[in-house]
Amino acid sequence: MTDATLRFGLFVPQGWRLDLVGIDPAQQWAAMRSLALRADAGPWESLWVYDHFHTVPEPTAEATHEAWALMAAFAAVTDRVRLGQMCSCMGYRNPAYLAKVAATIDVVSGGRVEMGIGAGWYSHEWRAYGYGFPGAGERLAMLREGVEIMRQLWSEGTSTYVGEQYRTDGALCRPLPLQDGGIPLWIAGGGERKTLRIAAEHARYTNFDGTLDGFTHKSEVLAGHCRDLGRDFGSITRSANYNVVIGRDEAEVADRLAQRRSRLEGLVSPEALEREVASNAPDLPAVGTPEQVVEKLRPLVAAGMTYPILYFPEAAYDNSGIELFEREVIPALRG
Repeated sequence: MTDATLRFGLFVPQGWRLDLVGIDPAQQWAAMRSLALRADAGPWESLWVYDHFHTVPEPTAEATHEAWALMAAFAAVTDRVRLGQMCSCMGYRNPAYLAKVAATIDVVSGGRVEMGIGAGWYSHEWRAYGYGFPGAGERLAMLREGVEIMRQLWSEGTSTYVGEQYRTDGALCRPLPLQDGGIPLWIAGGGERKTLRIAAEHARYTNFDGTLDGFTHKSEVLAGHCRDLGRDFGSITRSANYNVVIGRDEAEVADRLAQRRSRLEGLVSPEALEREVASNAPDLPAVGTPEQVVEKLRPLVAAGMTYPILYFPEAAYDNSGIELFEREVIPALRG
């Protein structure tokens, strides 16, 4: 059975979402480290970064720190909190190499790494880094084969694998991850025919649509794949990501939204700015006063979403939203 305890993850701003703008690059690690230490002190179960190279909603010259380098740094400066990526793109690194990197960081961290993995989507950075941009079917095939190679390396310490996308010939992974059974796999994405089937086969965690209707539907699809494969649906923890804009009252919520808009103006096109603003719309589950956020998240928790991963756009500059969520939302949802 899935652990029914409600857990919370916290995204650490790394620049990808233009959330370190105005902070000198020499001071950006200090800002990230400070939030990692905050997460380590609780009540957060895990901290997370995104696996991207270029900023969104549009590529800019602003900093975007690399995910797995941050994983190693966070492993060295924290003691308790678990460490995840939402999510690693299979096409950006050879899976045998990525399995080795993750195993090393698992040892450094004392067994605290989570492996978020997905097929990838940000075509601009794929092409910019010389990876091309294969069609969806090929990217999903890469995901499936890569997951099989990683599981083989973490369970057996060696991999010999012949696939259409990847091959290994006696690849070694020593030391093994410290965690029994290898590093937990989070299969991120809601593709119903392939991604959720891969999740039903291999994942301990999923991460998909966080709206109530979307989450309920994707859960039903996942349950169907589990039935087909003979997998216990209850053994998979279902997670979702949420942009949090929280204030003591509606005026403070509006002020946070205005500050976010102001930070991005002039950095991206007007069209991209409006898309970003829409991602924090007042009707979304984690936007509002504490009472409003609790009211909107409770039905999702009842539907089986027991591991929200939360992103606070202003976190590098201002911790008051995080503090408010810790003080009023987490206890109410757990209570």
